[in-house]
Amino acid sequence: MTDQPTEVRVRRAPKFGAFMVVGGGIALIATLIVTSLFPSDPAVGFPALFGYFSLYTVPFGVAVGALVALVLDRRSSKRARILAAEVESVEAPALEAEVVDEGDSPQK
Repeated sequence: MTDQPTEVRVRRAPKFGAFMVVGGGIALIATLIVTSLFPSDPAVGFPALFGYFSLYTVPFGVAVGALVALVLDRRSSKRARILAAEVESVEAPALEAEVVDEGDSPQK
């Protein structure tokens, strides 16, 4: 066992995937609300209109979510703390080979 003192940076980083999914979900809900506020063309229909607008708003919401995560990531890196930690190396004991008893195996 070897102990070595070292310094580490500790910070809280946002999960980018979660921010992007939430941004896309908020954009989808906003698209649903805005699309339902106005009358739709009877030749096109509401589902097609909602789908068409979702093609533009959901990627925009995902991008906004990613930007928010980037801003929070930069902010968290400025607030990072440097702490002392010990690196501990432990060697695992060697495993013995498993012995198979041939008498227990089924015969064909």
